[in-house]
Amino acid sequence: MEEYREQYRMLGLRIAFYRKKAGLTQEQFSNLVGCSMGFLSRIEANNGKKVAGISLPMLFRMAEVLNVSVCNFLEDRIS
Repeated sequence: MEEYREQYRMLGLRIAFYRKKAGLTQEQFSNLVGCSMGFLSRIEANNGKKVAGISLPMLFRMAEVLNVSVCNFLEDRIS
């Protein structure tokens, strides 16, 4: 995963962008998707010593809760 550190960081930033755009706090969003706030924080920041990975089911759930396509998390631009 280390070789994809920048991609994971950008993924986390996009998740945070759409979460904030939906008006949700990390606590609210983590409750809605069924993960801990600590996990969500690590995913959104991804600036620690170890890269925080995310499963596809969790990524799909996040997109569903935010009412966006999973593609929005993976695109180079934010819409």
